[in-house]
Amino acid sequence: MKPLIVLLVTFLLSLIIARLSTGEWSLLFAGNVAMCCMLLLTAFGHFKFTNGMVMMLPPVIPFKTVVVYISGIVEIILGIMLLFPPTRNIAGNLLIILFIVLLPANIYAASINLNIEMANHEGPGYGYLYFRVPLQLLFIGWVLYFSTGWFR
Repeated sequence: MKPLIVLLVTFLLSLIIARLSTGEWSLLFAGNVAMCCMLLLTAFGHFKFTNGMVMMLPPVIPFKTVVVYISGIVEIILGIMLLFPPTRNIAGNLLIILFIVLLPANIYAASINLNIEMANHEGPGYGYLYFRVPLQLLFIGWVLYFSTGWFR
């Protein structure tokens, strides 16, 4: 829920700031700033909630802590790349791949009732997927529209 709130609030604030400073409604600017901020938030979670993030990975994944840290760094890099037009398209396409790859980890986390922040098995379980799967699709659609231009 926090990533969605950050995405939407940052989008609205960026849109208003762009309008006040340039006189134009810059949807593309606001959409990419918002996704960057959301990615910075989720990347922060990789470092603050490392134990929970490690538990999110299925047993077959080796070097879980390294994977969690590297994926956090990747989110930071891709988020920043969204802010620059020359790197926006490649970042957008890589983010789509990342969002697709991360979905099974979210499904696994739900299957073990994982609470990522507390690093325990008292999370919401499969019911969480009714929110998470559409959210993941929203993230993919957002990046498709604002960062890759597939629907513009």
